[in-house]
Amino acid sequence: MQQENPGAPSSEETRRDQEVALKAIRTFLQSKNSFDVLPVSYRLIVFETSLLVKRALNILLQNSIVSAPLWNSKTSKFAGLLTSTDFINVIQYYSQNPDQFQFVDNLTLDGLRDVEKKLNVPQLETISIHPFKSLYEACVKMIESSARRIPLIDKDEKTNREIVVSVLTQYRILKFVSMNCKEAHMLLQPLSELNIGTTQNLSAVRMETPVMDVIHMLISHSVSSVPIVDEQNKLVNVYEAVDVLSLIKGGMYADLSLSVGEALMKRSDDFEGVYTCTLKDNLCVILETIRKSRLHRLFLVDDEGRLVGVLTLSDILKYILFA
Repeated sequence: MQQENPGAPSSEETRRDQEVALKAIRTFLQSKNSFDVLPVSYRLIVFETSLLVKRALNILLQNSIVSAPLWNSKTSKFAGLLTSTDFINVIQYYSQNPDQFQFVDNLTLDGLRDVEKKLNVPQLETISIHPFKSLYEACVKMIESSARRIPLIDKDEKTNREIVVSVLTQYRILKFVSMNCKEAHMLLQPLSELNIGTTQNLSAVRMETPVMDVIHMLISHSVSSVPIVDEQNKLVNVYEAVDVLSLIKGGMYADLSLSVGEALMKRSDDFEGVYTCTLKDNLCVILETIRKSRLHRLFLVDDEGRLVGVLTLSDILKYILFA
């Protein structure tokens, strides 16, 4: 009979350590403000709402970013956050209303609200937070609004004009936790015990699936990516909302007739890759991966590489805050 390792912690000890770690991380988030997370040097691009949508798209792609705050110069106020979802909504609208396609080149960022009203989809993200509010409050705001990022908005005391300081992302928050909160190393319970992530009703596509089908899926399921599997349901790649943007750069909407496999050939060389984990993994390992690599989700796979589920940064953050 094989003897147990007397030095190994029991499952009960691991569970207690997990609870201690979660409390410590929450206290850490409450002790830091949102400004603390920002690097010493960073770049910020802000769009005026009168800018053409096609111009905004090209600027995002040229700078390898996927979102930007909007500024209304008439009111001197923050006007929302432009994300890849907004561009996908534009594609959806003109695919449903081909008679309006002749006007697409003249669509401004202001006009996105009208497009999204007609589609009956969520409007531009408008939540924000002051840079000196606690990091915990910023996290709660993101989870409650299902936003993946939140702009930091200050106000000039003399002119009362709003100032867009930066945009805080879930990735940067979790990386900050991993680097600065030592208790994160105590998160050793396996994912199988945490009831975290999505493993039911998971949507996936094949390499031959038309891109337009994936676009409809991204909108209808309110997700930012769709896993790509083979005939054995083994994970082979992922198609992201940002991949759609490269297909419509310069107004090349004809590329939307491509299959997913053909579209991936046009993907940028700086694609960050597909990250996976298993139900045996723990959040300590996953946070360490986040610290080392820029990622937005991990796909859960079994020992044979078959797709089991998806674990997003939102899932991790929600677990840390409210478990």
